[in-house]
Amino acid sequence: MFPTPEQQLAETRRYFFGRAAAGLGTAALASCLSPNLFAAEAGKPGGGIQGTNQPIGELKEFHHKPKAKRVIWLFMADGPSQLDLWDYKPKLVDYFDKDLPESIRNGQRITTMTSGQTRFPCAPSVFKFAQHGKHGAWVSELLPELAKIVDDLTIVKTMNTEAINHDPAITFFQTGSQLAGRPSIGSWISYGLGSDNENMPAFTVLLSRSNNGDQPLYARLWGNGFLPSLRQGVQFRSGKEPVLYLNDPPGIKSSSRRRMLDYLRDLNEAQEARVMDPEISSRIGQYEMAYRMQTSVPETMNVDGEPDSIVDLYGPQARIPGTYAANCLLARRLVERGVKFVQLCLLYTSPSPRD
Repeated sequence: MFPTPEQQLAETRRYFFGRAAAGLGTAALASCLSPNLFAAEAGKPGGGIQGTNQPIGELKEFHHKPKAKRVIWLFMADGPSQLDLWDYKPKLVDYFDKDLPESIRNGQRITTMTSGQTRFPCAPSVFKFAQHGKHGAWVSELLPELAKIVDDLTIVKTMNTEAINHDPAITFFQTGSQLAGRPSIGSWISYGLGSDNENMPAFTVLLSRSNNGDQPLYARLWGNGFLPSLRQGVQFRSGKEPVLYLNDPPGIKSSSRRRMLDYLRDLNEAQEARVMDPEISSRIGQYEMAYRMQTSVPETMNVDGEPDSIVDLYGPQARIPGTYAANCLLARRLVERGVKFVQLCLLYTSPSPRD
């Protein structure tokens, strides 16, 4: 006698790992449907499911008391070099127009763009640096406003990577790996902090318009990798339709969409009970989130009610949808509504740092 489909399924690796990960999938769905379900006590990782003693993870306590509540990630690719902004290197003046010492390069390939060069001269920054704040942080003349609040900033100078080209370096910066496929930083943060607003995703992305039009940035930079797909960043756009395919098609009533989602949820739940695939739970949560976002997103993206005193803080371009300044204002509105991680992306295209 041939084994039944259920018996065959029980022997597969997918079924084994599906059962192991089912708890994670359930937690991901619950955090989307009911953000207070896994409310944590101060200083404890997740606490557990309310009303029970059931833990939601193996970690018993953190090595530091959690302080972060929300994150706005300003990611400006191809901007001015750190050597022109924060990393003061006065010794480079002595090496001006001298070849990069072999003791530093060690025969390492630079980039394919320099394959035709016969020499690699050193060059110091052309901008002036000065010390600011009570700690005497060195800041470039390009950042006069940030220099005024430098004591409120954390400047990290110890991070490095072997990536020598733009794309792998950007991927490394967003995911911790040069190779695509790892979860992005926003996915990890939303996975750890959950959501305070059941009507908005915990991780959102705002792309700003460049001088040359659309941004050539890959969606993998805000991808969820091997985390539940609920942790994928949701991209918001400027214009009448901030999230693609969110609104009901012409002729479809909200009540009809609700009934369709109810039937679809029943089918997905039956399938999830049969194959124990946690991604099905994530799919249910995504459908429900999209339905609730139909009313929450338009209100969030409409800045007409913002007082001039707030809008003026972001400069005149804050009134132009799609600009970086306008997206900074939207990021403020998003975190005010419980979004945990907002990523602002901009590919720098100006001809010089002074522009």
